[in-house]
Amino acid sequence: MTTPPMTLRQAKADEAGGLSHLHGRCFDEAWSADFIARVVGGPGGIALAAVDPDNGDPDGGDIGFAFVRVTADEAELLSIGVLPEWRDGGVGRLLVRAAIERARATGAVKIHLEVADDNHPARALYNAAGFRQVGRRPGYYDKTGADALTMALDLI
Repeated sequence: MTTPPMTLRQAKADEAGGLSHLHGRCFDEAWSADFIARVVGGPGGIALAAVDPDNGDPDGGDIGFAFVRVTADEAELLSIGVLPEWRDGGVGRLLVRAAIERARATGAVKIHLEVADDNHPARALYNAAGFRQVGRRPGYYDKTGADALTMALDLI
């Protein structure tokens, strides 16, 4: 797949229902609209959406998202997802870069995330963006028993 003709936009808390639906299309279990509204609308909440401008949908066509929360001088990439049919085409890379830049613009000096140790595509994406493993949470994910790797990137 070639790099898609997409744009990024800032998503808002009042879009939580649509973002929850998108989250559910990217993962086995969707975050609730209420939870997303609290994350996006709360202090330091940032939501980015990748949009396919050529999909013919007059309301836009979100194909991916990134949720970030900034507290004091640290940020956390809470969740990032790309629709399956758009994976491996640069959407995730664009979202990660934008999330990093938005966090940096708020004054954050570090950004953290966690990822399942068996999620090799995501780990490769984060490593390519400069994140490094800083910890491990054994058996963190209930359904699979997979460990969570904690990763961080210095922004200064």
